[in-house]
Formats: sequence, C-alpha cells, structure tokens
Amino acid sequence: MESMNLRPAADEYLDYYHRYISLVPDGDIVETLKRQAKETVAYLSTLTESQGAFRYEPGKWSVKECVGHVSDTERIFTYRALRIARNDRTPIEGFEQDDYVKYGSFDSCTLAGLIVEFQAVRQATVLLFEHLAEEAWTRRGIANKNEVSVRAIAYTSAGHELHHIHVLTSKYFPVF
Repeated sequence: MESMNLRPAADEYLDYYHRYISLVPDGDIVETLKRQAKETVAYLSTLTESQGAFRYEPGKWSVKECVGHVSDTERIFTYRALRIARNDRTPIEGFEQDDYVKYGSFDSCTLAGLIVEFQAVRQATVLLFEHLAEEAWTRRGIANKNEVSVRAIAYTSAGHELHHIHVLTSKYFPVF
C-alpha cells in the first residue's frame, strides 16, 4: 500500500500536529508503530515502580501519568482514524488531556500494568492500520473542528509517543 508509506501532506492535518509528525521517520508507518512499541516497552521496563511515581517538577505529570496519557491519547487518535476510515462524516469532538490524566487514576496503577496496557493499545492500533484499504489512508474527516486524514492520524500517534519518550529521557531521568 503506497499511501501508508507516504508522509502526510501539510494540508492533511492542523499545523499544531507537525510537532509530532515531524519526529516520525520515513517509511512504512505500520512497521514504525510496531518497532516503536518494542522500543518503548523495553525502555519503560527498565524503570522501577518508584521511578514510575517520579515528577521532574511539582505539578508535572508522574511517569505513570505520562504513560497513561500516551495510551489514552492513542485510543482517541485511533478511534478518530476508525471513524474517518469507515467514512463516518460526523464531526468528532476534541478532548481535554489534562482532565483525562486527572481522572485516569494512573498513579494508583503499577508501572508494569500501564506498560501492559500500552502494549494492548498499540497492538489494537497496529491491527486497525494493518487492515485498512488503500483508499482509507487518504480519507479525511473532522476531528476537534479540524480536517485530518487517516494517514496523518497514524503519523501523529507515532510522533506523540516519540515526543513523550523524549520528554521522559530528557526531563525525567537526567536526575537519576
């Protein structure tokens, strides 16, 4: 499938998402999502439960909240991709990420459990994208009051994860 191997054009997503999409390497986005999952799980599995509770600054998310946020956001992005891929033209509302973290109770979970949850979410994401028809990749819909393509959502999911892994490795763990 050629469309999944092409980066989304700038008109396929809101400029804000370029910060994520630009982080994703060229190539097969499904293979990228699979590879990232292995790398992210390997990295997160090196952390202890006490590191899971760490916040690099008061008021910032804990590591566990960050991992929970990545899973929640990917669920939402994948839901958007599913609806748009199936040609559902109903506009999809946005979400408030801080509220999702606040009410996610991630700090009461184990880091190991959140890693397993991330793996399950990513596997569902990969399976959805693996089974899309060629024409679905460039299909567009409205999410959070902006036009977006399925392909852009796939790249945004990958880039969002990369962004948060970078935050974890640059802001959380230089102190350890």
